Order: sequence, then C-alpha cells, then structure tokens
Amino acid sequence: MSTIKDLLQTCPLPALEARMLMQAASQLSRTQLISRSLDALPASQTAAFQALVQRRVIGEPIAYILEHKEFYGRDFIVSPAVLIPRPDTETLIDTLLEIYHAQRGAPLRVLDLGTGSGAIAVTLALECPAWHVSAVDISADALAIARRNALALGAPVTLTQSNWLESIPKTMQFDLIVSNPPYIEANDTHLSQGDLVFEPTIALTDGQNGLTHYQHLVDTVPQYLSAGGQLWFEHGYNQAAQITGLLEAAGFQHIETRADLGEQLRITGGTYVHHTKG
Repeated sequence: MSTIKDLLQTCPLPALEARMLMQAASQLSRTQLISRSLDALPASQTAAFQALVQRRVIGEPIAYILEHKEFYGRDFIVSPAVLIPRPDTETLIDTLLEIYHAQRGAPLRVLDLGTGSGAIAVTLALECPAWHVSAVDISADALAIARRNALALGAPVTLTQSNWLESIPKTMQFDLIVSNPPYIEANDTHLSQGDLVFEPTIALTDGQNGLTHYQHLVDTVPQYLSAGGQLWFEHGYNQAAQITGLLEAAGFQHIETRADLGEQLRITGGTYVHHTKG
C-alpha cells in the first residue's frame, strides 16, 4: 500500500487539488494529512482517491467532484444540475446589501429568478432575515439542490418550479427581483472549454445572442414589481450597455452598473417608478 505522501507526490494534479481530493477520499483533515503523511492509505481509500483524480484529469470541475462550493462564506451543495457559484455573483450580493442597507430589517418581498443552487436567494435570506425571499427555477433537479441548500443553511426561502414568472400569480408583488439568467452567446467558444463543458447548457446560454432572457424579463417583470421596486441582473462582461438599453426601453429609471472584482462591468439594475411605458 502506498503512503499518503507517495500518492500526493505522484499525483498529476496541482498540489492543492490533489490535497483536496485526498481529504475527500480519506476523510482526513489537512492537518491530519500532514501528521499522518507516512501512513499507508487503505486500498479502498487509495482506489477512491485515484478515481477522484481521474475525474479531475479529464476536466470535471472540482466543485462537482467534491459536491460543494463556497459562496459568500458559506458552503453550498452543487451537482451537474446547477451552475457552480462564482465570485462574480458575490458582487450582486454586495451591491444589493449596499443599496438596501437601510432596509435590511424591513420585510421586503424578494424574488430570485433562475435560482439554480439557490446561492443568491439563500444568501439574501440569511444576510437579511427580515426579508421574505422566494425563488424559481425551470429545472426540478436544480430546485432539489436549492432546497437542500436552504435546509442545510437554515434559510427560509420559498421555492417554486416555474419557467421564469409563468407560475407566479400576477397578484403577487415584489420589492426586489434579481436574476442571473443564461447570457453566453450560442457561438461562444468558451462553452466548449474548461468547467463550462460540464455545467448545464440551459443555465449557460439562451441558444441565441445571449440577450433573449433579459428582453423577456424586462418585458414581464414590471407587472410583478411594487411601486419603486427594483430589478437587478448579473450579465456578461460585455453586455452592460445592452442591458441598460433594455431597462431604459422598459421604463426603468435610476439605472446603475457595477463592476466585479476583476473590474468587469457585471451587475446592472434599475427602479421601476411607474407601470406604463413612456
């Protein structure tokens, strides 16, 4: 039997990834891996480690292999049914917490469209416990993951299967609606590279120019917004001007765009002051 040290040193992956997979296979902490590095790893755990390594070698994302990913300081369950939460999306959380700082203790009605793993909805519910947070997704498998995350993290989020707003009664009004819709263009070469190959295509691209879901949402969201309600999007690094144009055409005002940590324009939103286009 090989020792932990031997297996890590001969692993073809970067050291950090090898250690993470070894922790998963052996159920040992990072400290234990160091203190017990000369221990022989049982055959069953060696086989488990090698199987995880092989999955990573062919390109499967670490988050899917380990079945979790950190987002906003919390551990979220993930599977190939949902997008892997990304640091870019934390910019949306930061933006909303800043804008609604004075209202974090108010019972705002919030809706997350296309929730996936539930990262946005769960985080908002936990950061602002007074808010009434709801979320929808068209995928039953994605909603199952979102439910697990809400339960595991103790977030009171109402989850509904819906194609955008189709299953939401028109009588419901929200103070804030947020969405990170599929925004990659169908012919974007990134779809055939890296982690994106393993992520759900339906959550990555609209199959067209990357803007069709935004157009649909700016057309349909206003009837669900209370007076002065806001709509905020995450979008592609090169889509800020187009999203701003869509919001303006739909009657939104006080439109803002924020940059992510990589200084890419990533978040755009505005306020719906009235319910007629003019």
